[in-house]
Formats: sequence, C-alpha cells, structure tokens
Amino acid sequence: MGLATRVVILSAYDDAELVWSALEAGAAGYLTKDARREEITDGVLAAARGETVLAPSLAGTLAGEVRRRAGAPVLTTREREALDGLVRGLSAPAIARELVLSTATVKTHLQHLYEKLGVSDRAAAVAEAMRRGLIE
Repeated sequence: MGLATRVVILSAYDDAELVWSALEAGAAGYLTKDARREEITDGVLAAARGETVLAPSLAGTLAGEVRRRAGAPVLTTREREALDGLVRGLSAPAIARELVLSTATVKTHLQHLYEKLGVSDRAAAVAEAMRRGLIE
C-alpha cells in the first residue's frame, strides 16, 4: 500500500505568483524559511492529514493574488500560446506554423480568446490582456 505524497514548500520567497503557482501545481502548503520549528512541524503534520498549510504572513499576499486573478479569464494553453503570438506581432498563419497547427485552428483559438476578453480584434486583445495582467 503506497502513501500519497504531499509537498510543503519551504522557501525564502514570499512572492504571490510563486505561492499561487506552487499551490496550483499541487503543493499541500507553502511556508517561509523564517517559520519557527514548531510551525514547520505542525505544517508537515497538517499536510499529512490532508490539510492545506499556508504561512500566516502569506495570507494577505495570496488574497491580493486571488483578487488580481479574479478579473482574469482562464485561458487554455493554446489560447495563451496564440496570445503570445499576437503580442509578438505574428499573424494567424505564422502562429499556426510555430505551433504546428492549421491556420483555421489558430483562428478558432483566437476567437475564443477574443470572446473571453470581450474584444473583437488582435490589438484590443493584446491591450485587454495587458490591462488584466495576463501579459507583461
């Protein structure tokens, strides 16, 4: 009988994006290196019980990230790749060649992207994606 592996990240970094990414990737918790020995021990035991562990100092950081992402639509991998192509000024055929897809498929991904962003063209999509923090 195998045990389910649970991961608690112990890091010097308290960046909201890193915390979000770790939890999104399946980490059972995220603690900072300045945590006391008891906090780390308690966190590991809590994770083993199936609980999610988060350093109290990260609550505000993570709440801010949740608020920031609340306005951001969930994009598929292909929609993100198509958006990246738009940001770099590529045409749909050029994006298709890069992703090894048909131009029609890329246009479908772009149309879905436009719908999620509430825009009707590529320039507006890039501008709206920037406004929502989907790209830098």
